This record gives sequence, structure tokens and C-alpha cells, in this order.
Amino acid sequence: MPSFDVVSEVDQHELTNAVDQAQKEIINRYDFKGTSANAEMSDSAIVLTADSDFQIQQMHPIVYTKLSGRGIDILCLEAGKVENSGKGVKQRMSVKQGIDKETAKKIVAKIKESKLKVQAQIQGEQLRVTGKKRDDLQQVMQLLKSAELGVPMQFQNFRD
Repeated sequence: MPSFDVVSEVDQHELTNAVDQAQKEIINRYDFKGTSANAEMSDSAIVLTADSDFQIQQMHPIVYTKLSGRGIDILCLEAGKVENSGKGVKQRMSVKQGIDKETAKKIVAKIKESKLKVQAQIQGEQLRVTGKKRDDLQQVMQLLKSAELGVPMQFQNFRD
């Protein structure tokens, strides 16, 4: 019986490369010369540090551009509050991995609404979709790509 898995994962190597590229651009930009502006990886989160809140806001487009250029969907980022730390400010942007229970239930409901002859099962932080026809599974993929669920999704393990 044909099936595939719906997952939400971020390639850690690409994420690290994107943050390194962003850091290089921040160092070389004229408006950040002589400041403590910094972007670095810290256990599944991106930490932005700067002298002021304005500089942190100026760093966001740089980080987002580098992530997009590396093929990482920026929906996986969850920006935290800008906090004061010593002389400057700091913001932690956590990287979401996996599909949470509420989103998984929304996906299953969306698939059931479509009246396609497939079944969807929640398996931890991923979903398995099975059906008799390959065409039905491809229609489910198109449906999920067009749905605005707030989570980047990838489709893996397509089996006939």
C-alpha cells in the first residue's frame, strides 16, 4: 500500500552555515562597525546580540535572507523577546523541529475534509499518510503544500 511521511525538519548543517554567513555580513556592514552586533548558534537556537533593540531589528533581514538562500523556511523560527543583558540586548530565536500535536491534528482534519481515500496517522512528531492510489497521495501533497498551517513541511519515504 503506497505511503509517505509528512515531517518538519531543519538541516542543522545548512542552519549553521546560514548563521555563519549572516555573522560575516554583520561584521562587514558599515552600520555595525564598532558595535557588539553578533549572530551565533546555541543548541538549536540562533542568538542575536547587539548594543540596541534597533540593531537587533536590523539583523533580522540579514538572518532571514541567509536562511532563505540556504533553503531553510523561516517559518521554523520563533523569535523570543528582546532582553537586556549587561551593556547590550539579546534575542533568542528558537528553531522548531517536528510537528506538534495541535498542528498534526489540523493536518489530519484537513486531509479528512478533502474526502480523498487516504488515511493519516500521527506518529510522534510526524504523520504517515497511506492510500490505495498513488494519485490520491500526490493530491494530498498538493493540498498540504497549499495549506497555510504555519509549519514548514517536507514529504519523505514515498513508497509504492
